[in-house]
Amino acid sequence: MRSLATAAPSSWKGHIMTITRVFSGYQPTGRLTLGNLLGSIRPAVALQDRAECLYAVVDLHALTVQHDPAALRARTIEAATLLRACGLDRSIGYLQSQVTAHAELAYLLECTAHVGELQRMIQYKQKAGQARVNRVSLLTYPVLMAADILVHRTDLVPVGDDQRQHLELTRDLAVRFNRSYGEVFTVPDGVHPPLAARVMDLAEPTVKMSKSTTSDAGVIHLLDPPEQIRAAVARAVTDSEGQVRYDPDTKPGVSNLLAILSACTGVAPDQVAPSSYRALKAEVAEAVVEMLRPIQDRYRHLAADPADTERFLVDGAARAAELAAPVLAAAQDAIGLVPAGRGLPVYGGVGN
Repeated sequence: MRSLATAAPSSWKGHIMTITRVFSGYQPTGRLTLGNLLGSIRPAVALQDRAECLYAVVDLHALTVQHDPAALRARTIEAATLLRACGLDRSIGYLQSQVTAHAELAYLLECTAHVGELQRMIQYKQKAGQARVNRVSLLTYPVLMAADILVHRTDLVPVGDDQRQHLELTRDLAVRFNRSYGEVFTVPDGVHPPLAARVMDLAEPTVKMSKSTTSDAGVIHLLDPPEQIRAAVARAVTDSEGQVRYDPDTKPGVSNLLAILSACTGVAPDQVAPSSYRALKAEVAEAVVEMLRPIQDRYRHLAADPADTERFLVDGAARAAELAAPVLAAAQDAIGLVPAGRGLPVYGGVGN
């Protein structure tokens, strides 16, 4: 796992000296990609020896769009196993739906959020425009994301460039709740890796590489075999100029390849200088294959013993629930709900 034991970038070493808790969430809406690894997973791995780290496979978020239940369960377990294979097994890992405080706090935050600010979310606008019918949860899922973070009094969130707006909403909701009802939540900071924070689609380098894209032509998944990775990189869109240089504005395709190579090797993108596009693609392909090789080997080992991952997730959910309980209770009390345990009856349904 040497390739993942990357030193923390200088741009966020100051955070590491003061943080106590880190949270990351990964949606099982598709198979994890190279973009997920470089933008979020690898920074989370680097942090877990310096703070108490929690990560969740946020399966409730996958319900915002039409889905197949059996496929969702399979992707959820695959994602959990793969995150462990990437090196996150020194963190508290669990399934979001197994810790009910996430959903309970989300409702309290919905009572704090404004419709207008949710409608302004860029990802909502993009996804809502792609579907004939949109679920209410598609509008409100940034609030659930905020609950995921705030329920653990998270200090720092490793986040890709495309999630900055959602993190800002989380901060806004925490500040608004604290001002209205009392100091309950920690206002979290984000950590944005300086290199490859937003890996772009190889076939369409003006949009990010996404695990939920309708076409896999420009996407590298973490479990793709080497020959498939090499083919995807070979097909990557460049330009007609023929000059290898880092210029995201005018050369998005070439710059994306340089950023990926830089993230794999640790060399700044403007200092990586293959002689041709063909040479660049060859170097990128081999760098990605070698970076993913130990992850894929460990995934196969873990997948051979699913009971081990199940135990890991059960233990993680128990610990996450323990950490979340006092935060949820404090939020409920602050907002004016009657705390449990005061002798009032709890009704479970009609006729009780």
